[in-house]
Amino acid sequence: MQHAVTAQETGIVTPEAVRLDFESANIPTRFLAMLVDLLIQGAVFVAVALLGEAISNGIGASLPTWLGTTLVLLLLFVVLWGYPTTFETLRGRTPGKAAMGLRVVTTEGAPIRFRHAAIRAAFGLIDFYLFFGGAAVLSVLLTKRQQRLGDIVAGTLVLRERTAAQDVAPITFSVPPGAESYAQTVDASGLDAGDYAAIRSFLLRSGTLDPAARERLGVTLAQRLAARLSHVPPAGVSPELFLVVAAAGYQQRFAARGAAPAPVGPPAQVDDTAAPLEPAAVPGTAEPVSGALRGDGTGASGPGFQPPG
Repeated sequence: MQHAVTAQETGIVTPEAVRLDFESANIPTRFLAMLVDLLIQGAVFVAVALLGEAISNGIGASLPTWLGTTLVLLLLFVVLWGYPTTFETLRGRTPGKAAMGLRVVTTEGAPIRFRHAAIRAAFGLIDFYLFFGGAAVLSVLLTKRQQRLGDIVAGTLVLRERTAAQDVAPITFSVPPGAESYAQTVDASGLDAGDYAAIRSFLLRSGTLDPAARERLGVTLAQRLAARLSHVPPAGVSPELFLVVAAAGYQQRFAARGAAPAPVGPPAQVDDTAAPLEPAAVPGTAEPVSGALRGDGTGASGPGFQPPG
């Protein structure tokens, strides 16, 4: 039988293959967070029910019993499912979790989306209400990462914020010398946080890859992103040069607005606006990222590439 893990046993491996150790949320803390949420949900339910009754009395019409029961059940479902889904999708945590310093992230450490929040909320009806919390407690105690059933199915974790034992090294990508004019032709405004995370992961790990795999992955990623940006690279531009320029452009967009790039890991764990690392070291190797590029636009991944289509 597995035992409840300690904070030292709970971790996330980032796209850069860096392990971050976190303190997972324990049962008492999660219970208190849920209690706060239940109080808020109960207040919302009562307020909406009283409002509905007042409107019904005001118009002097009474609803059939079956319709009234259906509306009450529908309202109860919206409160129990919609409340956590909405808050966790928008903020990564409900008011109760915020009060207790908790946050929900994916098992890869990324912010959750609607799909994750909806699954967690749906299984919460089973975890907490169908089995009166017993299923949730048992699952948290017996899983390695202290996950309830909803977390297991959705692929999420509930963590305490600001408890990382190891920070991700801050990385700033700069346009290589001699490629400034080419960088002006790359519009990175079409990239999202997922695209940037993929570029960042590849560039930091490229030095550890087999040359053939490095070339294949670089060309594939560059072609996909070039097509999305409607960018046709000139002859002699390597995939890795394009990716470095795109990453630098993505960071510069946020720097110009005085904001940090969208995180690629748990909130407050990644700082991509810090001073550049010269050169940016690839984990596990002495070869720097910039070592794969030359000022003439050629690189280790081949003489050039063409976007699909």
